Amino acid sequence: MSDTQDDYDKLSPEEREIRDKEDRQREAQEQAALPYSWKQALQDVDIVVPVPKGTRARDLVVVIAKKKLSVGLKGKEPIMAGELCQDIKVEESTWTLEDQSSVEIHLEKVNKVQWWENVLTLHPKIDTRKIQPENSKLSDLDGETRGMVEKMMFDNQQKQLGKPTSDEIKKQEALKKFQLAHPELDFSKAKIS
Repeated sequence: MSDTQDDYDKLSPEEREIRDKEDRQREAQEQAALPYSWKQALQDVDIVVPVPKGTRARDLVVVIAKKKLSVGLKGKEPIMAGELCQDIKVEESTWTLEDQSSVEIHLEKVNKVQWWENVLTLHPKIDTRKIQPENSKLSDLDGETRGMVEKMMFDNQQKQLGKPTSDEIKKQEALKKFQLAHPELDFSKAKIS
């Protein structure tokens, strides 16, 4: 654990609020100074890079690689270039030119359960512990993730009501089937764990 985290833990709630406000202001200033703006969800990152009005796609040089991103105008220094803080899925990442005035980049994260501290490693970091994710709907999730979340919600509700979880229900059903298939066995002292 870092010294700053130890210091933070020793602060009163009022002092924490002041420190958090100062940190948010500093982060906002650092992020505003970047040559682009960005936002993220757990699964992706969206970046907007302003370019001179009238820019056409053929005037741009955009490189999207697994661990690298570069955006610029042909024959000039890149507007942004460097190593990405995390790996991306190149085949699912895209860029478009909007209104001949901005390049909009969509990056699909490889690790969809980790917040990014920054886009490029050379830029200032944000405190990912203070990210407030947008509420998502179950319908936004892919089938496997949705099923897992629904199971967790069901199991949590069952525990609160003092009822068996989905895994416990499955075990009880399996035992009942086994008992029906083997009536000659005595299950009076059987325990399910």
